[in-house]
Amino acid sequence: MAATYNISAYQGDTFTLQFTVDTDGTPWNLTGYTAAMQVKPFATSTTKILDLTSSSGITLGGVAGTVTVSVSAATMAAATAGRHVYDLKLTSGGGVTTTLLAGQFIILQEVTS
Repeated sequence: MAATYNISAYQGDTFTLQFTVDTDGTPWNLTGYTAAMQVKPFATSTTKILDLTSSSGITLGGVAGTVTVSVSAATMAAATAGRHVYDLKLTSGGGVTTTLLAGQFIILQEVTS
């Protein structure tokens, strides 16, 4: 079951989220895993506000078990302000998919551009 984690980010700011995936304090070895995260207006929407993968925007830290999500200021500036939903999934080399995080992704409209 995914952990609920609500995120707030500003349009025009660089967004970074880093955490370690562990079980009872022991980091998961994420070697061979891929990751995907989408932000949408609502869960069944075909519109993607952000679409990140381990090839673009998500870095997996191998044996350290770290996950780093990074979105550039330019990409965040183009993102639609509002209350959205997201989830972040890991897929093992063997094809087992685990949803790690899910919740609201609130993009706050920038004032100073």
